[in-house]
Amino acid sequence: MRNRLFPLLLAAAICGGPGLARAESEAPPISRDGLTEWQVTKCERYRKAWADATARRGMKGLGTQFLERHAAFIASGCIARADVCPRSKEELDIANVLVILGMNGGMASTFFPFACR
Repeated sequence: MRNRLFPLLLAAAICGGPGLARAESEAPPISRDGLTEWQVTKCERYRKAWADATARRGMKGLGTQFLERHAAFIASGCIARADVCPRSKEELDIANVLVILGMNGGMASTFFPFACR
């Protein structure tokens, strides 16, 4: 009996089991501003990480352009195109802290607003 069940259990594990097709076909819940719950959650976590990091480190060395573009990213629900370019040592330091905090919070590397073109 054990030998006959093993291939079925293995197949279920590899294929994701019977609930996989249903889960993939269901659309993620959408919030009132058109974002998925996960997008809203990520942005809330990121907003908190930003507030905590700037409260601890201060704003010294963070330029106007960096702050304005970063504020626009957060105001967009954290979905705006990445265009926050850290130029100073302080900007790069806080960007690195935010990426580490965000990755620890479950965000993918493509989430963050930091890019220099």
